[in-house]
Amino acid sequence: MNGERSGSGADPVHLRNDLSGQVYGPSFQAHRIHGGITFNVQEQPRPGLDIRPDEIPPLAFRFINHLEGLAELDAWVGSGRSTDVQVGFGALYGMSGVGKTALVSRWAGQKKELFPDGQIYVDFAALRGDTEGGDVSEAVRRCLRSLGVDEACIPASLADRTVLFRSRSADRRLLVFLDNVSQPAQAAPLIPKGEGSALLVASGGPLRELALDGARMMPVKPLDRHSGMELLAERCGLAAVEADRESAELLVGLCGGLPVALHIVAARLQTEPGLTMAELAGELSDESRRLAGMSLGRERSMSAVLDLGYREFAPEKARLYRLLGWLPGTTFDVGLAAVAADLDTAHVRTLLRELAAARLLTADEDGRYRFHDLVRLHARERAEDEESGGARLDLTRRVVTHYLALTALADRAIRQDRLRVGDLARLLDTAPDPFAADGGPEPLDWLEAEHHNILAVLRAAAREEAFATEAWQLAEAFTVLFLHNRHLGDWRESLELGAAAAAAAMEPAAEARLRSLLSRPLIDLGEYDAARRALDTAAACADVSGDLVVRASVQEFTGRYWERFDLSRAMDAYRRAGELSTEAHEERGAAIAAYFLGCAQDASGNHRQALATLDGAHTRLTGLDDRRMAARVLAAMGLVHDHLGEPDEAIRTLGEAAEALRAQRATHYEAQALVALAGVRERAGADPGAVRAGLARALEIYEEGGSPQAGEVRRRMDALDGTS
Repeated sequence: MNGERSGSGADPVHLRNDLSGQVYGPSFQAHRIHGGITFNVQEQPRPGLDIRPDEIPPLAFRFINHLEGLAELDAWVGSGRSTDVQVGFGALYGMSGVGKTALVSRWAGQKKELFPDGQIYVDFAALRGDTEGGDVSEAVRRCLRSLGVDEACIPASLADRTVLFRSRSADRRLLVFLDNVSQPAQAAPLIPKGEGSALLVASGGPLRELALDGARMMPVKPLDRHSGMELLAERCGLAAVEADRESAELLVGLCGGLPVALHIVAARLQTEPGLTMAELAGELSDESRRLAGMSLGRERSMSAVLDLGYREFAPEKARLYRLLGWLPGTTFDVGLAAVAADLDTAHVRTLLRELAAARLLTADEDGRYRFHDLVRLHARERAEDEESGGARLDLTRRVVTHYLALTALADRAIRQDRLRVGDLARLLDTAPDPFAADGGPEPLDWLEAEHHNILAVLRAAAREEAFATEAWQLAEAFTVLFLHNRHLGDWRESLELGAAAAAAAMEPAAEARLRSLLSRPLIDLGEYDAARRALDTAAACADVSGDLVVRASVQEFTGRYWERFDLSRAMDAYRRAGELSTEAHEERGAAIAAYFLGCAQDASGNHRQALATLDGAHTRLTGLDDRRMAARVLAAMGLVHDHLGEPDEAIRTLGEAAEALRAQRATHYEAQALVALAGVRERAGADPGAVRAGLARALEIYEEGGSPQAGEVRRRMDALDGTS
């Protein structure tokens, strides 16, 4: 029920019908369901101690000016830094498009030898989406993954994640670059500890509080006229600039020193045959005056540049540009763009390449595209001015359907035997499955790569009453990512949005499911009162729904909550979960409830009763051929034998469980069983070589995953060596 429970029949989707035979769920039209996956989905970083991240984006063009900035960075955090400063800390600030990221990218590319253990990049703009600030805990999680820490070894709380980051960075010389930071508190947890390391922060305005943490503040200003001319000559050729220097200087002035505006101007000169600098400068001057009343400061010239180029687009290209500005996420591939515009994929691919050639889009290495922030704003403004009243709602419907189908297919590819309230049969029966195709992406890798976009789409769906059903269904399918990769803040938000949407759609079973799931991230975040309220609401909704399986699931989650505070109430909840599952003919759900009940009985001191309960659960799971879960139950039985003072049985059972878990590649649970087995053997006076062998295998698992448990296991092995 918490990711382990299945349906009882061959169809893994849990359906709920009313008495009329109507299936609850959205009605999907016969048009294209989704646009497929047309970018190169990258594998998630592998865990291990030898990881050397190299994540700071490279420059796609020659670096112009900001030479003083390079020298300042070198003096503050590079080779010129004072030997009294263990970790360099610099904070760059300036308006969007002024070149902060380019400056750091150039400096980082020149100084790789100063940071032999790697360079880490975190973009807070991607983390915050439409919300204020950004998830600091998620940023630390990303840095830990970059340093090779396995997902299963990353703690839940920000405080614990910060401590682990300091520990993992203590013996390394790292450069950490935090881009698009908006709050000082986002930087402090990510100051690396290793001597010779550096942290660089880029923000729109000065975050003066960072100076209290030792940061040096660096304003990044627009290019001066000389540097702007140099950039224009670099892009268009020196001969073209010298041929009409007066017009070139006027163009540079109209672009306000913003590199992004100059790149767009240069792209127009390169891609529009016959367009001269004089003609473009004249047009831009007129447009600039016309827009003076609707723009502010230096962004006036940027709007003028963009409007001027946009005016020359063919109608279909202009429409695609406008609609892309409405996309909820920050990146998009060809398939999503085709869905957004309701156009043929091959045709959209050509249009996207043209927009990228005009420097209006940036093509990422994986094949996805993104706007610069100012360009996205312009595209959105054009859409709001020129598209019909219902166009945005239609686009949202197409995009939500695209992501709902792909997320649901990924969910099922990862885990078929999971409780699902949403009935998506009509959607998925006609949707091609990219994860089942030869050479298709790994579903978990796709979910990880797209998870910020999926959350942005979920927010967009939740804002529209018309998409309430799709919103809660997307939140339910999306949960599979968070059961593996613990983005706790995003998991919480997605479930809160989904539960509210289920309530709006008057779907009590769905609301019960989502609110019970919500208790998981809330408990991990230490928000126990909020978790209790979520579970109480879930129980009420489940009772209203009359769905036995959902009611059992809520009881199981309730038991997990009460284990922290009241074992008696936890056991009552697990018993009730088992009874409801049995009544619903949910054999596997009943077995899992018995597993949790047996563990709680053991913790309460009822060891014999626990052993009998766990033995029954093991028999059921073995009969269902659920080898992974059966092995976990076996490990719990080994612990009970140890608590009963039966070392021989404990050693045999834990050894068998460790072998079974290894066969199932459940290494996290294997390591736990091996550490417990070593403890039993040591207390029983067994051969120290056997004790050490088990600990060595556990240490291998923990070190490969970057687990903080590795230090404790290593100390135990050292103690064994000292007594042998």
